[in-house]
Amino acid sequence: MAKNDGIAILTINNPAAMNAWTQAMQRDMKVKLDELDRDPEVEAIVLTGAGDRAFCAGQDLNEVADFTASDVGEWLDTFYEVYDAVLSNSKPVIAALNGVTAGSGYQLSLLCDVRIAHAGVRIGQPEVKSGIPSITGMYLTWQSVGYSKTAEMMLTGELLTAEAAAALGMIAEVVPEDQVLSRSVELARSLANLPKQAFALTKQRVRATLMPGLTEAFAAALEADKQAYGDGEPQRTAHSFVAKKSN
Repeated sequence: MAKNDGIAILTINNPAAMNAWTQAMQRDMKVKLDELDRDPEVEAIVLTGAGDRAFCAGQDLNEVADFTASDVGEWLDTFYEVYDAVLSNSKPVIAALNGVTAGSGYQLSLLCDVRIAHAGVRIGQPEVKSGIPSITGMYLTWQSVGYSKTAEMMLTGELLTAEAAAALGMIAEVVPEDQVLSRSVELARSLANLPKQAFALTKQRVRATLMPGLTEAFAAALEADKQAYGDGEPQRTAHSFVAKKSN
């Protein structure tokens, strides 16, 4: 984590795995977001990924390869806490998308206030290709783009280009690659200069609007993921992926 004149930059740091994150990384993100929300010297937050290949490629498959159905509850609870830490943060939270933004990384970005990307970014929810039901990602995508595109994205698992995502309103700006972080910091500072109470109260209403549906989506995900992991399809897919990576 770095701080620059009131702007905190939180980096998802696992570049060897395209910033796929583990539960430990997710818990650390939640703690840091809460700390920054309370820090009077921080006026806004920018989330980004280490390196130049990915913002976050989603869940680290090495971790879920040996999951059982009994692990699903704790796994989803961790995500719920991270997502709420973004939504409940009273300060501007900008996603600087510096590369692939997929799965739970994609969901994390959708929960941020604004997303900035470059033309090489690919974004979406490929969970179905990994044997994982796409439930919370479906809910958040539906809120962004509606039924038709959501169904296509969830059922194919294909990622969108930055331009396509921007046309749908998922990405606010597509800028040159070397300007993604600087533009995100600039935007964060601009939002931080808005009247703070009005901004925070508006964010509270955004959260209040999204959370009932998101809570229901997590409950549905618990049942769907228990069934999927009980069958073993996600584990088989993860083991296959890990084996190919090691060869």
